[in-house]
Amino acid sequence: MPDFSFELEIGGRVAGVDEVGRGPLAGPVLAAAVVLNPDDIPDGLNDSKALSAKRREALYTELMARADVSVGSASVEEIDEHNILRASHIAMMRAIAGLSVQPDHVLIDGNMVPRGLNLAATTVIKGDARSLSIAAASIVAKIRRDRLMVDLAQQHPGYGWETNMGYPSKSHREALQIIGVTPHHRRSFKPVHNILYQEK
Repeated sequence: MPDFSFELEIGGRVAGVDEVGRGPLAGPVLAAAVVLNPDDIPDGLNDSKALSAKRREALYTELMARADVSVGSASVEEIDEHNILRASHIAMMRAIAGLSVQPDHVLIDGNMVPRGLNLAATTVIKGDARSLSIAAASIVAKIRRDRLMVDLAQQHPGYGWETNMGYPSKSHREALQIIGVTPHHRRSFKPVHNILYQEK
């Protein structure tokens, strides 16, 4: 289970940062930055992937009420223009910038600090399973992106985004072949690119 040891060791105002949505063929990439109140941490925070949907929703509601939370995104256009790694870092920078007070230190899930981040930062491999702040960020980012994909699914039915969240499931790939490419598809991703290329 993640704990608060990284945050306590660093001291000061520490933000956990995580992104979601690097693998999908459709939709933006989202990042969340969360600064927990050390005296008021919701119970049961864990890597969002290890939680049930119901538990994630409950923790998300608690985090929105009890922590400083910010969400940033990078659009499909930005993903295609830069690349998914750079776009996920842009989303992280936007999430950090949106916090009510800038943190003294940032804990980032993964092994890379976003280019241009002018704050002290530590990368934590598998951070969502090790740091409570990063776990909190993983929950917020996942909930917000899932909700966004459910909304987009209503505008573009047939791709199953309400369940696959834009990831390349079998049904999503089949729908791409049959229905075609939407404005929300990432044109730089191979399965989408290949379909567009076939059309030409």
